[in-house]
Amino acid sequence: MGKKKIFLLMLIVLVLGIYIGVNFFYWADKILRKPIPIGEITKVPDEEGWIDLLSPENRGHWKNVTDDMNIFEIQDDGVLHIFGKTWYPLRYVGFSQRTFSDFQLHLEFKLTKRANSGVFLRSQINDPVYRGFEIQVLEDYGKPPNKNSCGAIYDITTPMYNMSFPVGQWNSYDITLQESEVKVVMNGWLIVHTFLDKMTTPLGKFPVAYASLPKEGYLLLQDHGGEVWYRNIRIKPLS
Repeated sequence: MGKKKIFLLMLIVLVLGIYIGVNFFYWADKILRKPIPIGEITKVPDEEGWIDLLSPENRGHWKNVTDDMNIFEIQDDGVLHIFGKTWYPLRYVGFSQRTFSDFQLHLEFKLTKRANSGVFLRSQINDPVYRGFEIQVLEDYGKPPNKNSCGAIYDITTPMYNMSFPVGQWNSYDITLQESEVKVVMNGWLIVHTFLDKMTTPLGKFPVAYASLPKEGYLLLQDHGGEVWYRNIRIKPLS
């Protein structure tokens, strides 16, 4: 066989190999990728028993509970805007009027690129990270879920799905906390359902077992760098 024929044969084999390789990964991705539910922001609850924490009469109860720095504003349309200009020390915007124990909570949020925040439940103002717990708020659209994903009980539970919408779109949380039971619904899908009283040993980075966390505390929103907006924060006490 002549050199030209050998060269052409090798070229054909090379092109064919590249074609098969590219298409193999394309179709393997199509076949192996698990379908992700299509989310939809949930309806704002307005039935009896729900409290609008961003109503004109309640807006003054939101405070930077960490220090005196100006880290947020509540706009005329009732949207709470965390500026996200600093990330250390971590600061918290809290509803300071009262504490909550068992409740249903609805809120909506949107994020800028790489923004990080969190919804802290039953938290103690002097130690929100270790004397309370966090439902993560993170810009992570399209990434595989893990225990630090948006919707996770931070560093403890991995959401069933990553239901985050792209940057700039509003997301919704519907959280139920009753005794030790925690349910997190994100954009209409139940992604976390667990029981804190089963967590009798320390997990993740936390030195305290979640079963021993306070049963009552404040609702806090974390400033962890990156702009975040919250709206339609409604709560219904269950006890």
